[in-house]
Amino acid sequence: MKLFFRSAVLSALIQLCVCGPLSAQELKKIRIGYPSLSFRQSNVWVAREEGLFKKYGLEVEPIFLRGGQLATQALASGDPPIVNIGTVVQANLTGFNLVLIAAVETKYDQIVFARPGITKLEQLKGKRFGISGFGAATHYAAIVLARHLNLDPNKDLTLIPGGPDAERLAALSTGKIDATFFSSSGAPPARKMGFNELLQIADLDVEVQGNGLATSRDYIKSNRDTVKSAVKGFVEAIYFIYANKKEAQRVFAKYMRTNDPAVLEESYQGYIQMIPKKPYPTLKGIQFMLDMLAEKMPQAKNAKPEQFVDLSFLQELEKEGFFNEMVKRYPSK
Repeated sequence: MKLFFRSAVLSALIQLCVCGPLSAQELKKIRIGYPSLSFRQSNVWVAREEGLFKKYGLEVEPIFLRGGQLATQALASGDPPIVNIGTVVQANLTGFNLVLIAAVETKYDQIVFARPGITKLEQLKGKRFGISGFGAATHYAAIVLARHLNLDPNKDLTLIPGGPDAERLAALSTGKIDATFFSSSGAPPARKMGFNELLQIADLDVEVQGNGLATSRDYIKSNRDTVKSAVKGFVEAIYFIYANKKEAQRVFAKYMRTNDPAVLEESYQGYIQMIPKKPYPTLKGIQFMLDMLAEKMPQAKNAKPEQFVDLSFLQELEKEGFFNEMVKRYPSK
């Protein structure tokens, strides 16, 4: 009997030793891309750093893809297979088969800053306006701004692609551009340098479809479980950030490459003010994008918002009680 007991214990110990490493090896490796250093990308960062993707079986490598255009091209090529972007509508109208599975931006977090001497929005007419790139969120925010001012964005503004916030800040400093956008995350350095803050585009209350977790329909067909796990980690990161300011800001600092308290504070405040806990894409916002694109892309006129989204993952999480579980796990402070 003793011999049997010892054998059973030894067998159990062997199983523990063997299964530990195997469990780690069973994590599926996947790259998830993000196109900017804004707080809107932080769900990917936090889910990676706090082990939330691992919790759902994924070993995620976050990949910084410089700008929305490059990120969209990378996603369309399949590497990375999941990207947090705001250009699914535009990409699909040009023949790609991408789809939003979650979304965190229904208003553009873009603040207009101008060089000294420009103190009113009306003075922007005829000026050189910096955007991160054509087809990026800043491009479409510029169109929203132009419409607000009754300007023609193609004639009354000279749009100049200038890359991420830091590069456009340098361009503004050297006079290469007259004005540009900065997100809440990028605004503090612009204020410190004395540039004039003119308008937060979100205050115009225009509903758009911006950044969200996107993949291709083909990838979903062959990797549905992987995509659902990514959505789970992505969503749990939202609740984690709301409930854990200090830990969230630590991750922000790492990926945004800054320890500036003002940047970290504004980024966090921007996050909790703008990021929904249930990240459903907005069909109204997609329709707005289609209407805005129809002038140059006739195919947008007959497109329907539903063809750009796959709500099934979030709907499954609703039915499974996942959101209720998150509320209990991360109570509001």
